[in-house]
Amino acid sequence: MTDQQNTAATEEEAAPQFSLQRIYVRDLSFEAPKSPAIFRQQWEPSVGLDLNTRQKALEDDFHEVVLTLSVTVKNGDEVAFIAEVQQAGIFLIKNLDAASMSHTLGAFCPNILFPYARETLDSLVTRGSFPALMLAPVNFDALYAQELQRMQEEGGATVQ
Repeated sequence: MTDQQNTAATEEEAAPQFSLQRIYVRDLSFEAPKSPAIFRQQWEPSVGLDLNTRQKALEDDFHEVVLTLSVTVKNGDEVAFIAEVQQAGIFLIKNLDAASMSHTLGAFCPNILFPYARETLDSLVTRGSFPALMLAPVNFDALYAQELQRMQEEGGATVQ
């Protein structure tokens, strides 16, 4: 009976584990350089979105993932506003091989963070008295695959 319990405990310890520990705003900024004059113009915006992710290993099996969304909205040739949010999360991730860990940190975690970042950015913009952004969903799995492809073409390297 004890051998069965030890085997079950060993198998449980070796099983992949993923747990979200905390989601938080790491940094937030908003600038409306042409206000209040921009509010008196016909509103015909063009939206530029930059997104970036980064990861950092913390103690034990904890990892911080930061998703940065930077939006620049122009009305004609003038910048109406610039908004940026760094939405972060702490994740407990155990017992994954290198490829699975890379995919989890590069695509799965940003997929979890994106709705929070989108809502924070939308709230920030509306507090600046601009129309809501309503950013479309982002396919982080596709972006991750593109990045792997780019890295392989550049030097045959693989993501670890």
